[in-house]
Amino acid sequence: MAEPNAKSSAPRAHGCCADDHGTSQSPPPVETHDDCCGHDHGSDEFNLRRELTPIAIAAVLLAIGLGFHEALHNTPWAIAEYAVLLPAYLISGWGVLTTAGRNILRGRIFDENFLMTIATLGAIAIHEIPEAVAVMLFFQVGELFQGYSVGRSRRSIKALLAVQPDTANLKVDGDIRQVTPDTVRVGDLILVRPGEKVPLDGEVLEGSSLVDASALTGESVPYTVAPGETVLAGMINQSGSLTVRVSRPFTESSIAKILDLVENASSKKADTEKFITQFARYYTPVVVFLSLAVALLPPLLIPGATRGEWVYRALVLLVISCPCGLVISIPLGYFGGVGGAARRGILVKGSTYLDTLAQVKTVVFDKTGTLTQGNFRVTDIVTHNGLSSAQLLKLAAQAEAQSNHPVAQSIRQAYGERIDESGIQDYEEIPGHGVRAQVNGRTVLAGSDRLLHREAIPHDVCVVEGTVAHLAVDGEYSGHILIADELKADAVAAIGALHAQGIATAMLTGDSQSVADRIARQLGLDQYRAELLPEDKVAALEEFLHRAHQTSDKVAFVGDGINDAPVIARADVGMAMGGLGSDAAIETADVVIMTDAPSKVAEAIQIAHRTRRIVWQNIGFALGVKALFIALGAIGIATLWEAVFADVGVALLAILNAGRVLRQS
Repeated sequence: MAEPNAKSSAPRAHGCCADDHGTSQSPPPVETHDDCCGHDHGSDEFNLRRELTPIAIAAVLLAIGLGFHEALHNTPWAIAEYAVLLPAYLISGWGVLTTAGRNILRGRIFDENFLMTIATLGAIAIHEIPEAVAVMLFFQVGELFQGYSVGRSRRSIKALLAVQPDTANLKVDGDIRQVTPDTVRVGDLILVRPGEKVPLDGEVLEGSSLVDASALTGESVPYTVAPGETVLAGMINQSGSLTVRVSRPFTESSIAKILDLVENASSKKADTEKFITQFARYYTPVVVFLSLAVALLPPLLIPGATRGEWVYRALVLLVISCPCGLVISIPLGYFGGVGGAARRGILVKGSTYLDTLAQVKTVVFDKTGTLTQGNFRVTDIVTHNGLSSAQLLKLAAQAEAQSNHPVAQSIRQAYGERIDESGIQDYEEIPGHGVRAQVNGRTVLAGSDRLLHREAIPHDVCVVEGTVAHLAVDGEYSGHILIADELKADAVAAIGALHAQGIATAMLTGDSQSVADRIARQLGLDQYRAELLPEDKVAALEEFLHRAHQTSDKVAFVGDGINDAPVIARADVGMAMGGLGSDAAIETADVVIMTDAPSKVAEAIQIAHRTRRIVWQNIGFALGVKALFIALGAIGIATLWEAVFADVGVALLAILNAGRVLRQS
């Protein structure tokens, strides 16, 4: 059985119709990595009690030390102050101190940990140990909130992982064996009982049931499957038992590809993330040397300036300048955007594509299977040259017997009988035109009006509203078959939502001008072009790209899978519709719409805008506050306490703001 939404791997056209589609690259493996402060938030689950315990102990010790600080500080008993506060410092700052040491040994000197270490050790050296403890303690509070936020985002992604089936009921000689899905081979039979997850992709042989595909598509409404239909790994069987013949090994199943895609999305960084990473790399050494200058130069150049006062100001500058909140909140924002989109059935292959989506001002659609159902049905048969309707339909079905194009499938479905392929020879797909085959010794052509012109076959002009498959036998025109397609239920709303965002819409189709006129009129498209060959679509998209790039705008192309590869690859953002069950859709595009709903295109762009807006809010807020407090610290107004609150406060607010992406997506 053909997979849903799959088309012939060779581009072709039918009648006045034919839309063509693609293939591409798989994402690279994902890596967990330390954040700017040397903490790995990706390697294991966030444990609130474990993280909170040392913070609570250090806070109690700091409170005790502060309570007796004034009484002991200038007395011979000041050692007692250190006995209480030094353990608090080591408990709260041990991770920072050890990470700084390891990074120095690796040659990574100028990082957040180095800033924190020299700032706090300097504070201890000038006998301001409570402030040194406070710096480390509040820093750990910031890390606590950061870890919680990252863990929350990761849990959203891991909710997808929960759909990965653990076992499969393998049918062997009438017995049922419970095995792991990765041991089941293509062609094996499995039993899926009510309430169980479908463990592998396959075709239903026996039984019918309601299945819940929300884990794959984000849509909660279940639908019925029956013998001959396809089910996918990750679906939940709700009512009846199903016997399924496995069509793909587990590692190639739809759910495995989706999980791999979502987990690896962080490997493709947005330009904003790359900028901030580079910024921090140069920013940190500049801050260190600026602080050193603040500590050394004023006592030499300003009469009456004391070294202790300016060393203190330099330490304040170091603490204020820590960029951790900025550096972690930005990838966290993008991570939330990717995770939130995935929950809604929109798979984005990396944060770079969220950035590009936010700049899209033109969305170009394929027609068949994207804006329309792609479920063609024969509505009329017009004969010529003495053939009956039944004879013409049989010839067309035989010529199309080996094609996976939706038009070919509709013709075979209308014929409704088993096709004897023993008399079919020399089958050939002619890209953008149709097919040629020898049927019982007769040369049969089936395809578009272009095919008739290409083969110089005389025929009457056909002006009808619909897709037309013309037939010619042994060089003589034999008639045509009219095939109807319908708009998708949300196609009109999808175009309206894009227009509401100020985004222009266009359609490129291989279908006839009359069909394109009707579809464009129903949808309210801004532009459209019809009767395009695959190479014509690329040329047309090039024109859209040329105009858009003159104003630094981006163009998205939305297709439905296999034959649109050249156009999807050429667009600034390639989006594949109908990822459900289509390998090509998952592997080809930058963004995959799992629900097959064109309205998700506008939703994806909204998520991208929201993500980008929040990321830039964090950048502006963090840099603005830090610039203010750096100035205050340099002139002696801000103390280490203000520095601590400025750094931790900025980090917390930026992290909480980044979490809005996930909550709103």
